[in-house]
Amino acid sequence: MDWVNGLSINARLKIKSSDKGIKGGSPLIHSEAVSYVDAGLAEGTIIDVVDEKGKFIGKGYYGKQNKGLGWILTRNADEKINASFFERKIKAALENRQSFFEDPSTTAFRVFNGEGDGIGGLTMDYFDGFYVINWYSEGIYQFKEEVLQSLEKLTDYKGVYEKKRFAEKGSYIDDDDFVAGERAQFPLIVQENGIHFATYLNESAMVGVFLDQREVRKAIRDKYASGKKVLNTFSYTGAFSVAAALGGAEKTTSVDLANRSRSKTQEQFSVNGLDYEAHDIIVEDVFHYFKYAVRKKLSFGLVILDPPSFARSKKHTFSAGKDYPALLEQAIEITEKNGVIVASSNCSTFDMKKFKGFIEKAFRQTGGNYKILEEHTLPEDFKTIKEFREGDYLKVVILKKLS
Repeated sequence: MDWVNGLSINARLKIKSSDKGIKGGSPLIHSEAVSYVDAGLAEGTIIDVVDEKGKFIGKGYYGKQNKGLGWILTRNADEKINASFFERKIKAALENRQSFFEDPSTTAFRVFNGEGDGIGGLTMDYFDGFYVINWYSEGIYQFKEEVLQSLEKLTDYKGVYEKKRFAEKGSYIDDDDFVAGERAQFPLIVQENGIHFATYLNESAMVGVFLDQREVRKAIRDKYASGKKVLNTFSYTGAFSVAAALGGAEKTTSVDLANRSRSKTQEQFSVNGLDYEAHDIIVEDVFHYFKYAVRKKLSFGLVILDPPSFARSKKHTFSAGKDYPALLEQAIEITEKNGVIVASSNCSTFDMKKFKGFIEKAFRQTGGNYKILEEHTLPEDFKTIKEFREGDYLKVVILKKLS
């Protein structure tokens, strides 16, 4: 039998005969695929997943989150879900990232990526000796001790922080994030391809830089920023702007609605030895800024468009799956001829093919032409599996506006 928190009896969950996802190898247990589940299950209960005839499909854990009711962890009926299971998975993930640990120019990266490394609902990031664990359901949080014991055994961590992302509607539970080891001194300065970033592992769900955009920032710095006027929209802490400035941009303009974006962006410029006063950092609704830029006839040689999947301001509601083409149209309008647009989305509800369709639609509406220069999905440390396509959520197309 398997065990967790003293429980040793596996509950049963039945999958509809019409479901193709789980039977096709997807580890996510979508609620609409379930025909029966034992009543009163506690979060983190080990479950046997069977078809409607009782045939074994897989074994996993019960954990409600916005994506479903839990995750399958193994297709082997004899494999036990216990401390040894977690240790094996984490050890394999760490070994898979060995080249990152050995790279002195990059000291922040993902070390465990959910279902890509065999445990859906759990991710871990590395920040120069410190680890940040992200829990995406109360179910996976029940395995906290197993995960911490594995980290203690397998690594020489300085300290461990956690992010509990399983509040109502998938939001973040804001409490003390420190878990084990020593507390970091903040800002904790990390490197990414030689770029420095100030991070705060104890501040809410977002620590200061999105690690999945590492290769895109490198491309901006090394290939596309030199001599350009750069507009970075939805700029957060200005990471793309810093990369552009280090790549020789004439000037960067960072626009974000959040008040904290100004001080955070100034800090990121400063830790890289850049004069933030030589750049524009604007706290404003991006949609308002586009109208302002058109009115003032501003134009940019490089425009970075990386909106959240969903955003709401006083006058605008943005949903990437519906509104991205219209947003891109506005970006196209203020991009110089032969200028470059970095079009990006982390929305998991559509794939790269549909995203390219959004780009095609936007240029068709504006009457312009373009050429795709390069494409990016998740980097190597964000391991994914082909059976769970929505796990490979990042889509970036770098394109040139021809007319």
